[in-house]
Amino acid sequence: MKNTAAFLLMALLAAPALSQNVEPAPQTASKATDAERADRVAQAALAATPVWDGHNDVPEQLRIRYRNMIDDFDFRDTSGIATQTPDHAAMHTDLVRLRKGRVGAQFWSVYVSAGLPEAEAVQATLEQIDVMDRLIARYPDDLMLARSSAQVEAAMAKGRIASLLGMEGGHSIGSSLAVLRQMYGLGARYMTLTHSKNTPWADSATDVPAHGGLTPFGRDVVREMNRLGMLVDLSHVSEKTMHDTLDVAAAPVIFSHSGARGVNGHARNVPDSVLRRLPDNGGVVMVVGYAPFVDEDLRQWQSRLAAESARLKALFLGQPDMVETNITAWLASNPQPQATIADMADHIDHIRTMAGMDHIGIGGDYDGMDIVPVGMEDVASYPALFTELARRGYSQADLEKIASRNIMRVLKGAEAYAAAQSRQPPVETPLPAVSEPS
Repeated sequence: MKNTAAFLLMALLAAPALSQNVEPAPQTASKATDAERADRVAQAALAATPVWDGHNDVPEQLRIRYRNMIDDFDFRDTSGIATQTPDHAAMHTDLVRLRKGRVGAQFWSVYVSAGLPEAEAVQATLEQIDVMDRLIARYPDDLMLARSSAQVEAAMAKGRIASLLGMEGGHSIGSSLAVLRQMYGLGARYMTLTHSKNTPWADSATDVPAHGGLTPFGRDVVREMNRLGMLVDLSHVSEKTMHDTLDVAAAPVIFSHSGARGVNGHARNVPDSVLRRLPDNGGVVMVVGYAPFVDEDLRQWQSRLAAESARLKALFLGQPDMVETNITAWLASNPQPQATIADMADHIDHIRTMAGMDHIGIGGDYDGMDIVPVGMEDVASYPALFTELARRGYSQADLEKIASRNIMRVLKGAEAYAAAQSRQPPVETPLPAVSEPS
């Protein structure tokens, strides 16, 4: 009956157009012209200034999949890696797809687990810097190590992908400003103050608050990063840590891979209270692609799934088969929502409204996430996002800012502040009192 009714309704709607000999072709042509116009604007923007992505986790994949043994790793094409490593999903990144995605600069995340003791985290971070140095050197026609805005510009001018390093989590410096300075010397150009857990000096967005934001040492970390010219990354930190950092920071900050909490309420996203302060600081939010941070319906669905799983485990103690059967039934009745390119663009719209066009960038988080928006499956997808933004009325100049110009301005600002502080001595903090062995 539903199909018959639908057919009759369609026939009734179509009849007047047929009797008046009205043809739909002009409207279709207009829609096609609008789509083509948006694509032309996006393509022109990306030709003028390619995407500078704030966060990619290829280094983590090298550590997990290959234990940093990369002699047999072909970064030109990783499309077949999923079959070679059945315990892992397909990779999101390779040179072919970076080129297709019009990526001209990339911050590679030298992330290591926040669960490591600090001394082990320092060693592991050094290992990740080393493996990326080796990977970049293997592809000199495509990649170029960059440690400054000038080197990013030089790489882009040569048609190579400028490759910068970012540390994801303050545990990587072992609560030592000396280690921070050495990491900067090795090429790290941003540090995320926390990851999923608090550090001894800063609160994470996803841990129980321990410090009320930044400790006095945490403030010294921000000051020393500013003095060096290292970007302070506030993705992963608590709202209070964000505000404390903005109180201290003398140079622009970044959010290397975050969304807007006004669109999706996840704690990993940036609240409006912080977005409103961003113009005074000059920083940039590089919008993330991780679907649960992007789509609110998906975030809510994941919460309901977790609650149902906990309920069933309590209800069927010692009966894992019953838990699995009931979870399967729940999933069948509650299909997982899907994020889309449009959802990701909604975050950009919101940041534009709250902070302005000068404070938006792109930080996909590819190869560090397991759920991506439909249409944004890998690093090749960025042109589709820019076309969606052009369709919404963003100009070529707007898109150029989002692609690269905003983050270039931010890095230049951090470098300018560091240059002005060149006569200032390093921030010193005392080492713990220890008994040295004889």
